[in-house]
Amino acid sequence: MKLPAIAFTLGLLAASGAFAVEGKWTPEQVLEHDPQWLRKLGLEIPPQKLWTKDGAGLLEAAVRIDGCSAGFISAQGLMITNHHCAFSILQQHSTPERDLITHGFLARTPAEELPGSGVRATLPHRLTDVTREVEAAVPAGADDLARFRAIERKQKEMVAECEKAEHHRCQVAAFDGGLRYVLVDSLELPDVRLVYAPPRAVGDYGGEIDNWSWPRHVGDFALLRVYTGPDGKPAPKGDANVPYRPRHFFPVAPRGIEPDGFVMVAGYPGLTFRSYTEAEMRERAELFYPRRAELYRAWIDLMEAASKRDDAVRIALADRIKGLANNEKNSRGQVAGIRRGKILEKKTASEKEILAWAAKRPEQKEAVAAHDELARLIAERRATWDRDFLLNQMKSGPKPLDLALTLARWAGEKAKPDLERDPDYQERNRERLAERLERDQKRLDPPTEAALLTDVLARFAALPEASRVPAVESLLGGARDRAAIRPRADDLLAHTKVTDLAERKRMFEESEAQLRARHDPLLDLAFALDRELRALKEREDRFLGAVSRLRPRWQRAVIAHAGKPVAPDANGTLRVSFARVRGYAPRDGVWMTPQTTVGGVVEKNTGEEPFAAPAELLAAAPKAPASRWADPKLKDVPVDFLADADTTGGNSGSPVVNGRGELVGVNFDRVWENVANDFGYNPDVARNISVDVRYMLWLMEALHGKAAEPLLREMGITPPKPASAGASSPER
Repeated sequence: MKLPAIAFTLGLLAASGAFAVEGKWTPEQVLEHDPQWLRKLGLEIPPQKLWTKDGAGLLEAAVRIDGCSAGFISAQGLMITNHHCAFSILQQHSTPERDLITHGFLARTPAEELPGSGVRATLPHRLTDVTREVEAAVPAGADDLARFRAIERKQKEMVAECEKAEHHRCQVAAFDGGLRYVLVDSLELPDVRLVYAPPRAVGDYGGEIDNWSWPRHVGDFALLRVYTGPDGKPAPKGDANVPYRPRHFFPVAPRGIEPDGFVMVAGYPGLTFRSYTEAEMRERAELFYPRRAELYRAWIDLMEAASKRDDAVRIALADRIKGLANNEKNSRGQVAGIRRGKILEKKTASEKEILAWAAKRPEQKEAVAAHDELARLIAERRATWDRDFLLNQMKSGPKPLDLALTLARWAGEKAKPDLERDPDYQERNRERLAERLERDQKRLDPPTEAALLTDVLARFAALPEASRVPAVESLLGGARDRAAIRPRADDLLAHTKVTDLAERKRMFEESEAQLRARHDPLLDLAFALDRELRALKEREDRFLGAVSRLRPRWQRAVIAHAGKPVAPDANGTLRVSFARVRGYAPRDGVWMTPQTTVGGVVEKNTGEEPFAAPAELLAAAPKAPASRWADPKLKDVPVDFLADADTTGGNSGSPVVNGRGELVGVNFDRVWENVANDFGYNPDVARNISVDVRYMLWLMEALHGKAAEPLLREMGITPPKPASAGASSPER
């Protein structure tokens, strides 16, 4: 299987022989690189060991799990990912009496492993370039809305054909807005279970104070296991299932990694925006990120205040708070980083240069027109921006409204032929929707939902008169201030059955006519709002149709002007980044070293959240420098490390491996100065943050002793020898 090269750019640092490599490479590109160049970077195994022309290799061990990445680390289907990626499983199984979020979890036997509702592992299987087929599906003379619908229809047809193979999950991924389309065929395994997660005081040490920052001292890791049926094929969760046996896994490297060591980060980075025009970037920087930060901050404050009432509320709201808080701080970091890095100014200058170059070349006339049309379309979107933003974001706030909107849309979509449905509501997603509607019951807290719904309605009420939403206006009856709106929110929630799990399951099976006949006030509001959402989707689909027509034309000019390939934006597909473990200088006179230690955990400890390290960790810390996991140069057990890998959201949980393909850590974050990396790579501050595998191994031994030995053996780690034997180095 040979795909045309996706263009790339190399950023090289000349100083003292160091380097930084921009690019989230597709697996095929590994084979297209010069093997000698890869070896010079630090790759010690042949590139064909990572990936082959037939679509196989070590990179198959990188797995996607619902918005995060993970990696197989044993022949028995054991995976490593982030604590925050496994957080929903902890919440599903937590109660005030058995608080796994706070205390962590260790399965002492396979029978104790906890199933993760809604958690699936998808493994790469086959990649096929389908650009010609997708482009050929667009009728001649189609307007932008028809163009979008033709492309979407073709994508759905290809996915349906691909998924005729049992247990396969497929997508057609667009690169740089439509420059290229690739059919991604993945194997899906639905039985994923939690094996180990450290206490929250380890897995989330530093909380939102340290989030997106350095230095870090967090053990943001967890272990999961994937199961199959007895025949080795994917199967629903069941007692007869057996551990999955992957073709490849990343062996644990107990000696870890040192500064300047070569690493690779393999995973599924979500979205970056480097191919965006200046007008598109400015919309994100000036509107989207500031508004999202303010909105989410308000919702977080409401939920955090409610969480203090009792443990049941704290557990119910925990993962919603965590998700919103991560996005809120990310939004602030994007704004600050774009400003600090003068990204908009640099983009403006770059586009002026390209436009001047293109103006002298008749063959680039279409590219110039495409650039100008994109700018015009972005400007037009600003007229309804605030209203559209609220419509898009409201499902992230009050959970009952989210549930009602999902039921309303599902009822309408399931009545259509499958290929005519919204992709999110096709039959292939029925099980996922049903699981989410059930799983969300544990995330509900009625008083908090009323406060959140009041906030959403008040924001709609505050829109300029010309932008107001009729469905909301009808409900509010002229009310504008929050004191007058709250009783209406309370009344809605008091008289709805949407928040009753048994009723909600029945609603999921009912037709639109049956749902409307219920005259449930929240469902009535959802149906009215769904009309607005459908109209908004049509406008957005028309815009995306234009983007698929215009951005590829402009991007081809960008590549031609560069005279060398340009890296494609991340789009949720499997990528690998090359890097070295390196510190950085965030500001004048400050140098950040690339590693932290257990001693630093103790120094940060205040005894109060989010710096309240577990007593067992504090008791074990004085012995850490003499343990077999201590780094001889650091004279302590390393905790986290920095590297200059090109990563973004979705890389959470990505296995970090050395040049031999051995696991040395797990990626979980970027530094504050690097948040705006989504818009442009800056080698001076491009740093990702990973947990050192030695911290995981030390914690498991120090906190759990013999109870952790079966897991350690599975990872190839022998139990420690008695002190009298004098062994002090890690053993495999």
